[in-house]
Amino acid sequence: MKKILLVLSFAAAFAGLPACALAAPVSDPQTTAAVKAMLDAMETRKTMMATYAQMEAAMPAMMKSQIASMIAADTTLNPEEKRQAQAKLDRAMGGMLKAMSAIFKDPALIDEMIDEMVPLYANNFTTAEINELAAFYRTPIGRKMMANVPKIAAESMAISQRVVMPRMGKIMQDVMQELQKP
Repeated sequence: MKKILLVLSFAAAFAGLPACALAAPVSDPQTTAAVKAMLDAMETRKTMMATYAQMEAAMPAMMKSQIASMIAADTTLNPEEKRQAQAKLDRAMGGMLKAMSAIFKDPALIDEMIDEMVPLYANNFTTAEINELAAFYRTPIGRKMMANVPKIAAESMAISQRVVMPRMGKIMQDVMQELQKP
């Protein structure tokens, strides 16, 4: 059951979160400084904290619902085994949620995300463009946009779950059945 929870947790996380491209390190200190100034103008740290708080609030119900539906749909389990699997899920949720909460509350997470974002922007925009973006994010409409990012991200996650998860249901069911084979 632990393998199943692990696999399904990863599947749920990857389905609801945007994929990040790997970026090469930036060697130009001027561009690095411009990106960091832009991220500061975007209030990235504040936005990430709010987004992570919303993710932390939304993920437990989403994960529990998805795993419970997989248990219910598993034709290899009889009603008693389904009840036992659901009970195991209920017992495991507390530990999973505690671990997930620790990840989202770790201050180093945001620092690491920002460090990883610098080359992402530097490799896709010129220093001049980054400076223009920073100027935009200092305007009232730029500030409004960034203030709405956590709400938009949460609603986007809900949309993703509504659209993607039904399509992934069959795959997760197949994985769950494969994991239960001797």
